[in-house]
Amino acid sequence: MKKPTLISTLTMAFIMLLSLTVTAQEFPDLNKSPMDAASFPSHYKESNKSVKIIYSRPQLKGRSLETLAPNGKQWRTGANEAAEITFYKDTDVAGTLIKAGTYTLSTIPGETEWTFIFSSDLNVWGTYFYNEANDVARVKGNVTNSDTSLEAFSIAFDDGGTMHLGWGNTRVALPMNIK
Repeated sequence: MKKPTLISTLTMAFIMLLSLTVTAQEFPDLNKSPMDAASFPSHYKESNKSVKIIYSRPQLKGRSLETLAPNGKQWRTGANEAAEITFYKDTDVAGTLIKAGTYTLSTIPGETEWTFIFSSDLNVWGTYFYNEANDVARVKGNVTNSDTSLEAFSIAFDDGGTMHLGWGNTRVALPMNIK
């Protein structure tokens, strides 16, 4: 067996170094508004879900909810991409039947109620490309206030299927009756 020469050893070392730098993956910093999901039934052992929502969780960071989601203006209901809600069964949402399927969800905040907009537009960023002609339903959810402030925007379902949105001291309830 032939001993490697200095040149062949340096060449192999250079090729190995080059291959390491070429294949090294750069990972971005953590997202400031990470994605989250809420579903009903909420229990992790229940795999037969009726509804699931995927959304991003912005933080208040000393700002007011009224600045980030102003009353009377359409809001993406989270951050980044539009929130997407999937109904696995036809569902009565606050008295309006919504067929099984996936929709984007945006809201219009208000003092005593929020308007929830379900749209057939998918894969959209925020509400920048919103087209009212693609609305599937608009329903109202009731607003209450809590003594506890939530720093991160959150969505959860209670045991009855009502979807709850919370941010700061604001809480919004949207009743759902799964068919």
